[in-house]
Parts: sequence; structure tokens; C-alpha cells
Amino acid sequence: MLALLLAIPFLAVAGCGDVPVDGVAAAPAPPPVATTSSTAVPGTSAGSATPPTSASRPAPPSTPAPPSTTPVRNCRSPEFTTTDPDGGWSDGGYYVHNNMWNAGEAGPETLRACAYDNWYVESVQPDSSSVKTYPNVHKDINNQNGKPFNDYSVIKTTFAGRGPGVGVYDVAYDLWLNGVGDGKGVSELMVWTENLKQVPSGDKLTTYTAGGSTYDVWADTDGYVAFVSRSAQYSGSLDLKAMIAWSIGKGLIPPNPTVNQIGYGIEFCSTGGGKARFTLTDFSVTMS
Repeated sequence: MLALLLAIPFLAVAGCGDVPVDGVAAAPAPPPVATTSSTAVPGTSAGSATPPTSASRPAPPSTPAPPSTTPVRNCRSPEFTTTDPDGGWSDGGYYVHNNMWNAGEAGPETLRACAYDNWYVESVQPDSSSVKTYPNVHKDINNQNGKPFNDYSVIKTTFAGRGPGVGVYDVAYDLWLNGVGDGKGVSELMVWTENLKQVPSGDKLTTYTAGGSTYDVWADTDGYVAFVSRSAQYSGSLDLKAMIAWSIGKGLIPPNPTVNQIGYGIEFCSTGGGKARFTLTDFSVTMS
């Protein structure tokens, strides 16, 4: 799918397979499992819901991972450590958030951060078909009020992150438009840069190509859009303004929405029965 605002866990929407980096060896992936999910809204105001599964739609095939281009950077002396399901840390104008929004089903998770763009999380999640956590770093724009999309000439981002290669998960951007979380008129746009046996909410509609990468575009009827990269991207940059504009042009997002939050992290469904690590070594958002 924020201190009062920064402490609000935000939603990460996706479906999981039937099974949700340093030092974690990749295991051979089992055959894709078909699932889907509906929007679940975490937080104290709306609670959370377990995404249902469905066997009616096949999961996208796994893509062999290319050689890693993730910058070599280690967080050896963390400035911040938390096991709190809602634990978070403000640094450099960003917020690093453990965000175990489905804590009722989640296993233990520890986040350690040296900086907003240099942190890792170790997670142990059971083999059940729901998103459990979305540890992430995000930028909140204008105290949640946002600014109209048309007022921006640039919305770009850089990233570097790698999932564990085991279990069920997606590494993804999560953008909130016209508000954050559950609410009338709110839109959620995700960009999945790495995917292991996950399936987004809704239906696959078309494809989008930019920067040498091709994405399958999924959407549902509740304001959710997901760009799912056909190959793993462990680092790079994205033109988010172009992706939002394209979605508006296709009628998937209302015209000229406010831009409220931009985040990047990992949705854990399963960790394959053991401890799994996600490592982030770069993140930035440029808006003007």
C-alpha cells in the first residue's frame, strides 16, 4: 500500500505469495504463486486489514537478478536502532520508519540506521499470505498539505537497495497523492524496483518504459497504481514526475493531485522461515 504526522505508519499495498544483504545467501526461488490483495490501511485511525489472496491470477515470472551495482557502503556504527513496530528516526529532512503496520501477524524486526540513506533491517516473517511490514525511508512534503502536482517542474529520486533473495517481498517506492493513508480521493502510486513472488493489487493494464526499464502497470478501483519493473533494479534514478503525469494521462490518478509523501523500502510478506536482511545505501528526493 510521523511525530503525529511522522509517526503515522503509512500503507504499503500489495499481495503476497502463499509462502513475506548482507550475509544472507539467496535460495532458489520456488515456482510463482498466484495471489492478490486489497487495500489495507494501517494506523491508529483506521486500523489494518489482512490482504486476501486469490488463485485466479498467476504471479509474474521471476527475473534472474543482474550483477549488483549497489554502492559499497556499510552501516557499522548505527545512530539509531529500534525493534518498536512503529519506531522511527528523523534525519536530514527524511524519516526512517520500521513501519510494522500489520504487527498482529508480523514476526520480529530490527532496524539499524547510520543515516537516512544508509541503514538496514533484519526481519523474521512467517509464511502466510499477507504483507507484514514496510520498513522504509520517506520524505513528507509541506507537513502533509502537499503542493499541486502542476506546480512542480522536477520530481526526481535516486535509490539503492537490495532484498534478501529469499521469501516473498517487493522493494518499492510508495507515493501518496491527495493525502496519506485511507481517505476519499487519496491515491497511492508504487514503483517496484525488485520483486520476488509478489503480486500487486488490482489488474495488469499495460506497460510503461523509461530509462531503459520496462514496467508492468497494475491498478485497482481504489486509487492504487503500481509500476512493476520486469527486471531487478538495485540502484538508479527515477523521474517520478513523468510517472505521475503518465498515470494522470491514463486516468489512473486524478488531475493535478497534491504530492504528500515519497518513500522507498521493502514490503515483507515472508522471509522463508529465517532471518532476512534488506540493506539501503542511497536515497534522495529532488523537487522544484
